[in-house]
Amino acid sequence: MMFPNKVCLAEAHQKLGEVSAVFLEVFRHGTLSVELYQPEGEDKQTPHSRDEVYIIAAGEAVFELEGQKTPVKTGDFLFVPARAVHRFVEFSENFLTWVLFYGPEGGESPLNENQK
Repeated sequence: MMFPNKVCLAEAHQKLGEVSAVFLEVFRHGTLSVELYQPEGEDKQTPHSRDEVYIIAAGEAVFELEGQKTPVKTGDFLFVPARAVHRFVEFSENFLTWVLFYGPEGGESPLNENQK
Protein backbone atom coordinates (compact mmCIF):
# COMPACT_ATOMS: atom_id res chain seq x y z
CA MET A 1 0.00 0.00 0.00
CA MET A 2 1.27 3.45 -0.92
CA PHE A 3 1.44 6.11 1.78
CA PRO A 4 1.25 9.51 0.01
CA ASN A 5 2.31 11.54 3.06
CA LYS A 6 5.71 9.87 3.44
CA VAL A 7 8.92 11.02 1.78
CA CYS A 8 11.87 8.63 1.96
CA LEU A 9 15.24 10.39 2.33
CA ALA A 10 17.12 7.81 0.21
CA GLU A 11 14.59 8.03 -2.63
CA ALA A 12 14.49 11.84 -2.53
CA HIS A 13 18.30 11.97 -2.54
CA GLN A 14 18.41 9.66 -5.56
CA LYS A 15 15.90 11.88 -7.42
CA LEU A 16 17.92 14.98 -6.50
CA GLY A 17 20.98 13.34 -8.09
CA GLU A 18 19.01 12.85 -11.32
CA VAL A 19 18.26 16.56 -11.79
CA SER A 20 20.76 19.32 -12.49
CA ALA A 21 19.90 21.36 -9.40
CA VAL A 22 20.99 21.60 -5.76
CA PHE A 23 17.41 21.36 -4.46
CA LEU A 24 14.31 19.35 -5.25
CA GLU A 25 10.76 19.92 -4.04
CA VAL A 26 9.51 16.59 -2.68
CA PHE A 27 6.21 17.52 -1.03
CA ARG A 28 3.59 20.30 -1.10
CA HIS A 29 0.44 20.82 0.93
CA GLY A 30 -1.26 24.18 1.42
CA THR A 31 1.46 26.71 2.23
CA LEU A 32 3.95 23.96 3.12
CA SER A 33 6.67 23.18 0.58
CA VAL A 34 9.33 20.60 1.48
CA GLU A 35 12.61 20.42 -0.42
CA LEU A 36 15.80 18.42 -0.20
CA TYR A 37 18.87 20.65 -0.52
CA GLN A 38 22.50 19.70 -1.15
CA PRO A 39 24.69 22.72 -1.86
CA GLU A 40 27.77 22.22 -4.03
CA GLY A 41 30.93 24.25 -3.51
CA GLU A 42 29.27 27.43 -2.25
CA ASP A 43 25.82 28.04 -0.81
CA LYS A 44 24.44 30.87 -2.96
CA GLN A 45 21.14 31.35 -1.13
CA THR A 46 19.49 34.73 -0.92
CA PRO A 47 16.84 35.67 1.66
CA HIS A 48 13.45 34.01 1.18
CA SER A 49 10.04 35.65 1.36
CA ARG A 50 8.55 33.04 3.75
CA ASP A 51 9.61 31.48 7.04
CA GLU A 52 11.64 28.30 6.70
CA VAL A 53 12.95 25.40 8.73
CA TYR A 54 16.00 23.24 8.06
CA ILE A 55 16.39 19.75 9.47
CA ILE A 56 19.88 18.46 8.80
CA ALA A 57 19.55 15.04 7.14
CA ALA A 58 23.25 14.16 6.79
CA GLY A 59 26.68 15.59 7.40
CA GLU A 60 27.73 18.73 9.21
CA ALA A 61 28.11 22.40 8.44
CA VAL A 62 28.52 25.89 9.81
CA PHE A 63 25.32 27.88 9.43
CA GLU A 64 25.34 31.67 9.24
CA LEU A 65 22.19 33.64 10.11
CA GLU A 66 22.36 37.44 9.98
CA GLY A 67 26.16 37.26 10.50
CA GLN A 68 26.01 34.85 13.46
CA LYS A 69 27.64 31.44 12.88
CA THR A 70 26.78 28.13 14.56
CA PRO A 71 27.90 24.54 13.89
CA VAL A 72 25.17 22.08 12.87
CA LYS A 73 25.06 18.32 12.34
CA THR A 74 22.70 15.50 11.41
CA GLY A 75 19.40 15.81 13.28
CA ASP A 76 19.70 19.51 14.11
CA PHE A 77 16.76 21.88 13.55
CA LEU A 78 17.13 25.49 12.37
CA PHE A 79 14.46 28.19 12.06
CA VAL A 80 15.00 31.07 9.64
CA PRO A 81 12.53 33.97 9.65
CA ALA A 82 11.39 35.39 6.31
CA ARG A 83 13.84 37.83 4.69
CA ALA A 84 16.77 36.88 6.99
CA VAL A 85 20.20 36.68 5.38
CA HIS A 86 21.45 33.12 5.83
CA ARG A 87 23.61 30.38 4.29
CA PHE A 88 25.76 27.38 5.03
CA VAL A 89 29.31 28.75 4.91
CA GLU A 90 31.08 25.44 5.45
CA PHE A 91 29.65 21.98 4.86
CA SER A 92 30.88 18.41 4.59
CA GLU A 93 30.83 16.65 1.22
CA ASN A 94 27.87 14.51 2.33
CA PHE A 95 25.87 17.48 3.67
CA LEU A 96 22.14 17.21 2.97
CA THR A 97 19.21 19.04 4.54
CA TRP A 98 15.43 19.11 4.45
CA VAL A 99 14.04 22.61 3.85
CA LEU A 100 10.47 23.43 4.85
CA PHE A 101 8.91 26.69 3.62
CA TYR A 102 5.55 27.60 5.10
CA GLY A 103 3.14 30.37 5.92
CA PRO A 104 2.38 33.70 4.29
CA GLU A 105 4.70 35.91 2.26
CA GLY A 106 6.68 38.02 4.75
CA GLY A 107 6.54 35.32 7.43
CA GLU A 108 4.33 34.73 10.43
CA SER A 109 4.19 37.04 13.42
CA PRO A 110 5.92 35.61 16.50
CA LEU A 111 3.71 34.66 19.42
CA ASN A 112 3.49 37.22 22.17
CA GLU A 113 3.61 36.22 25.84
CA ASN A 114 -0.22 36.00 26.07
CA GLN A 115 -0.41 33.41 23.24
CA LYS A 116 2.03 30.89 24.76
